Amino acid sequence: MVFFRCQSSEFAPHQHYLLQILIIIFPTDNNSYIADLRQPHVPRRHFFNYATRLGILLPAIILFPGTTNSQICNGSLGDPVVKLTFDPATTIGSSSYVPPSAYTYTPSTCPNDGYYTITNFTTGCFGNSWLTVSADHTGGGNFMLVNASYDPGDFFVSTVTDLCPNTTYEFSAWVLNIMQPFFPSIRPNLTFRIEKPDGTLLASFDSGDVPVQGSPTWVQYGFLFATPADNAQIVLRLRNNAPGGQGNDLALDDIAFRPCGAKITADIQDSPTDTIDVCESNMNTYTFSGNASSQYQSPVYHWQLSTDQGITWNDIPGATETTYVRPPTAAAGKYWYRLTVVDASVAGVTSCRIASNLLVINVHPFPIADAGPDRVYIKGYPVTLSAVASGEDISFSWDPVSFMDDPSLIQPTVTPSKDITYTLSVQSAFNCSNKDSVTVRVVDGIYVPTAFTPNGDGKNDCWRIPFLDVGLGADVKVFNRWGQLVYHVYSSVVSWDGKLNGQLQATGTYVYLVTFKDHKLPDLKGTFTLIR
Repeated sequence: MVFFRCQSSEFAPHQHYLLQILIIIFPTDNNSYIADLRQPHVPRRHFFNYATRLGILLPAIILFPGTTNSQICNGSLGDPVVKLTFDPATTIGSSSYVPPSAYTYTPSTCPNDGYYTITNFTTGCFGNSWLTVSADHTGGGNFMLVNASYDPGDFFVSTVTDLCPNTTYEFSAWVLNIMQPFFPSIRPNLTFRIEKPDGTLLASFDSGDVPVQGSPTWVQYGFLFATPADNAQIVLRLRNNAPGGQGNDLALDDIAFRPCGAKITADIQDSPTDTIDVCESNMNTYTFSGNASSQYQSPVYHWQLSTDQGITWNDIPGATETTYVRPPTAAAGKYWYRLTVVDASVAGVTSCRIASNLLVINVHPFPIADAGPDRVYIKGYPVTLSAVASGEDISFSWDPVSFMDDPSLIQPTVTPSKDITYTLSVQSAFNCSNKDSVTVRVVDGIYVPTAFTPNGDGKNDCWRIPFLDVGLGADVKVFNRWGQLVYHVYSSVVSWDGKLNGQLQATGTYVYLVTFKDHKLPDLKGTFTLIR
């Protein structure tokens, strides 16, 4: 018989929980075993080894809170004043945010009880009882990985400065329960506290049990608090209320403080949406208008622009009214705008600003339309055009489509009966268009000149083969009377100036040999005369 015991007095009050227990027992000996998840004397690696040897799939217990108590700003937010991301630029090795008396840093990505690390991944820990996590919350940095100590206590403490006085802030943090759902485990249970330096409590929030998930799922916890009128420093304290042992392992990332104020809205006049798509060189102007709640008694306005999709914001000089006329922007790019509001008493403190929703003007580049070089069609030998088109979700068309094998191709094959010019038109999904043309000349065969006069008079100074189309892949070689190679070109325009390595070549007869890729045409061989 297998006994399973789970003792807990830490369920959140007045919440509904679903308890699911799955027990599968495989044949073992006649011994009895008791699994106590909170037993600090049995390391987790031994716990799973015992289960493996016994042939037991341990009970899977899943607790789902019935309600969510996090508080999120219902007005408008400012930029994060404080953002702790654990990225390498700010966190190398151990973290100053962790009380040294409570937890010990380890470089291992599978920290044991009472240890933590800063990492961007973890995998294969403790008999795969942990999830494999290959990225932080945003997918581009590190996170803090904590294996809880046996005794509940603080695992993160930080002093925060430069907040705006007498202001409501939204605190938020992202947490991930690292345990696999099919292993029985203790759930992390966190308390977030905002205190004065002397320990006076300003606000707190209890997460309840952080649920397990079948895949790495970051959950945001947050609440609102007000800063003191004297703008004193505040202390952020994170406490894990559950004991260590089997479970209570978590990842922490993206801790942020953002000012929360009354609602601010912005719109583009005569536009049903807050996003407009135009093409580069568009000369339209757009009028933005903003509206701030009457709760801002002495508001100071400033429109801002971001050209890197919100990473950085810059004040627009002179844009300090509730309306702003955006001038035309010829260059392609993504232009984000917003209206910020702050009370006049703290106008000089950027951390006090509250921002509106975004207004976006996307200036799209013209698509690329390249019909390719002009071509020569030797009757009986079809020519494939070398066109290229690219851009944002493009479509294209040819005009005319006469003598084309398939006009839906960007590089169709043509066999015109006479000289013709084809036009390639390309259009993007945003109605930005471009076009280019290519001329195909029709000839009966290849003409090879028999003489040239490279004397610098501007007439017949180079030996050329005028109708040798580049698509034929012609390999052209010229030899002097002693068999020395003096000129060579492959699949390109033929134009020899009568020199070898910058030295003038003598008057006389030269031999040419033209071969074609894949033997599309018979080889051409003959002589011509260089006359000075």
